[in-house]
Amino acid sequence: MSNRPIRWGILGAGRIAAVVGADIQASPGSEIVAVGARDAVRAEAFADALGVPRAYGSYAELVADDEVDVIYLATTHGQHHEQALLALEAGKPVLVEKAFTLTAGQAGEVIDLARARGLFCMEAMWMRTNPLIRRALEIVASGRIGEVRSVSAEHGQLFPFDPASRLYDLQVGGGALLDLGVYSATFAWIFLGEPRRVRTTGALAPTGTDQTLAMQWEYDDDRFAHVACTTQAATPCLGLVVGTGGSLTLGRPFYKPDTLTIETVTDGRRVSETITELLPGNGYGPEIAEVERCLREGLTESPLIPLDDTLAIMRLMDQARADLGVRYDADV
Repeated sequence: MSNRPIRWGILGAGRIAAVVGADIQASPGSEIVAVGARDAVRAEAFADALGVPRAYGSYAELVADDEVDVIYLATTHGQHHEQALLALEAGKPVLVEKAFTLTAGQAGEVIDLARARGLFCMEAMWMRTNPLIRRALEIVASGRIGEVRSVSAEHGQLFPFDPASRLYDLQVGGGALLDLGVYSATFAWIFLGEPRRVRTTGALAPTGTDQTLAMQWEYDDDRFAHVACTTQAATPCLGLVVGTGGSLTLGRPFYKPDTLTIETVTDGRRVSETITELLPGNGYGPEIAEVERCLREGLTESPLIPLDDTLAIMRLMDQARADLGVRYDADV
């Protein structure tokens, strides 16, 4: 691909599309050239707000646009499976908003098609491209806090029960886990990897969606992770990594941290250091830069957000939902 800007198409014209879209437009290596939505009026309003030249009243028109290099799927996760397949079938690389799909089965179908077509595909898990998250992983790899023994991540926001809200609607994939807990699960995964056993607890809303869910991840060498999410309270949203020689705290919130605190113990003396880094715009710049880099280098998967990780985490979340009794129509 030449040095010209990466040309994006945005599929969806809701809140997250506008938030991420603003950062895409702010990147010197990218530009949004088209937006598609089911409502043409909404697509045109989005295009006017961000200075996008073309607006379509259908997703099919968007994916057929020959001047679009990559499509960002900015809809809710209940729609991602169908829309990702639509884009990939049209030969378009995709950045798929989290949660990637409703189920691991759906995720596997999207990944298989992307690999079969040799097309770039990435989950929009922007947390994994955040500079302080990357710095924390480097510190762990250096051995500065010793061997990691535990990880804790909780993501809670207050969304009072409303049966009309998508968060409490089983038909569209509602629940705390896919909206909030996917961050907690991914945080634990990047520092500890796949657990050997998972114990799940939580509570359901009257509509059958998970409104609180907690997982205890266990490993054969006594390492563990506590992964939690809730729509019933605004929690501190901290991420904690504890090693044999110290700890790391990311927050708040841990998925978009502007501080990283490192505590180490040497000769019985505790030393603390805090690193602060504020990202411009809405914080999606590093994710956008990673998509640009992969496309320019001809990569079909990002090494920062491997598709195998996306699929494995989806499997863990499938099991957690099943343990709690949350079932979508897409579950087999």
